[in-house]
Amino acid sequence: MSIRRHRARATGTRALDRELLRRAPAAYASIALTVLAGTATGLLVIGQAALIARGIATVSTSVCLPLAATVVGRAGCAWLAEVCGYRASGVVKSRLRRDLLGHALDLGPRWLAGERTGELTALVTRGTDGLDAYLGRYLPQLVLAVTVPVAALVALVDADPLSALIVAATLPLIPLFMALVGASTRARARRRWATLGRLSHHFLDLVSGLATLKAFGRAEAQADRIRDTSDGYRRATMGTLRLAFLSSLVLELLSTLSVALVAVDIGFRLVGGHLDLHTALFVLVLAPEVYAPLRALGAQFHASADGLAALAQARAVLDTPAPAAGTDTRTPHGDLEIRGVTVRHEGRGLPAPDRISLTVSPGEFVAVTGASGAGKSTLLAVLLGFVRPDAGSVSMGGREMTTFDTAAWRRAFAWVPQEPWLVAGTVADNIALGRPHATRHDIDAAARVAALDLDLDRVLGEPAGLSAGERRRVAIARAVLRDAPVLLLDEPTAGIDPATEEKLLERLAATGRTIVAVTHRRAAIAAAGRVVSLDPAADAGPARHIEVADVASRA
Repeated sequence: MSIRRHRARATGTRALDRELLRRAPAAYASIALTVLAGTATGLLVIGQAALIARGIATVSTSVCLPLAATVVGRAGCAWLAEVCGYRASGVVKSRLRRDLLGHALDLGPRWLAGERTGELTALVTRGTDGLDAYLGRYLPQLVLAVTVPVAALVALVDADPLSALIVAATLPLIPLFMALVGASTRARARRRWATLGRLSHHFLDLVSGLATLKAFGRAEAQADRIRDTSDGYRRATMGTLRLAFLSSLVLELLSTLSVALVAVDIGFRLVGGHLDLHTALFVLVLAPEVYAPLRALGAQFHASADGLAALAQARAVLDTPAPAAGTDTRTPHGDLEIRGVTVRHEGRGLPAPDRISLTVSPGEFVAVTGASGAGKSTLLAVLLGFVRPDAGSVSMGGREMTTFDTAAWRRAFAWVPQEPWLVAGTVADNIALGRPHATRHDIDAAARVAALDLDLDRVLGEPAGLSAGERRRVAIARAVLRDAPVLLLDEPTAGIDPATEEKLLERLAATGRTIVAVTHRRAAIAAAGRVVSLDPAADAGPARHIEVADVASRA
């Protein structure tokens, strides 16, 4: 399920998200310390109220030292709870990011092509950072909001049951109002997060295509779109802040009125002689402490709303089912067999490819050609395990792909996509991406096979500064260096001049690797030992096999 489709179904996150915490068992110790610190804080609050009441009622200075120790103890517990919360946040964020990136890789390029890159990047970076407020501040405050009121109410029942009854009657008003405000806050946070995702995506697209936009005179129009989206994000942020400030005001008013009710009752009974001064002071000092953690919890809920909204988006990614994998960890080898493979695409009436069957022997060079939309690139995605066919099967050496572990199956392949991606670093770094410990001799050899005449120590930035043909040859060198038995090449010679193309094809064929190349180039078709032409499903039945001699005669 895509992030955008999931957004409409997001329902928010519970106060204590067990599923999130289960992702990082290493954080349990920090969470346990947070609970202990909260419990100790509740006891210290009662002790502090008792010491203040006794000191004032008896006009004694003997309580000063214990009172100072109590205050220091409360500060220490607050520090410990916050430190443990942030430590747990760091562990959980790291695990969540690894899970998100790992699952995105398992879902493969086909799923990523349907997502907004900027939105996904914002989710993995800034979105998960929003969990700091949830785990570092909101969760410790949640513990205090449970332990302190319960402990204080028990102490009030023992000291003055009538005051305890007033507090117990007014206390639920604060969580009730927080629940009402929380529903609106979650909706606003989701809208704000959606706006931020669109802003990130638009900005990334604008930067990536700036040269094209300038050439066609459309840069200013895109700048206006960025400005409009930014203004929408500003309005959403200010709306969330207004709601937070107003809700804080109402929470303060409710708690103040509740404490005032207790104070008025205590005053009348104290004047009437029905309550002693020590008990009255104890209740009066302790009553505000019952409401304070709940008021602070409401404020921290607003601070954590962004992180919770991002968490809902993260679940959309993690709940998307990845292709099932087997358990065989051996690297497959032998004949590559494709039997009746059919793939149906969402939004398209006809499958592509449709019932293709093909056997590729080790060392064979097979060119796959056909009209656009016939399923050539999809066939490579099936072989890589990024797409599972709706019908048919794939095997190597007589063993089904579904019996292999995903990583083990992909060790048999090196892939060059239509649009190779280069990372910041040198040309040599990009070639060694799939084999980081390769020697310089091996990198040079791979570059020679790819007919790459670039300085391998040249530093590539963003954008890379290479032509399309040069980027493609860097990717081919990367695939060759990986030393996988099967090369899957998608338009490997597009954008390459004929002389270099001929040299590249000869050297690839000389490697002795099994090569399956999707291509429309005549030179690549002529270099292949066999050609498979895929027809769109509407034209006829399964794929047609064409001998190279026949293709050459047609040319």
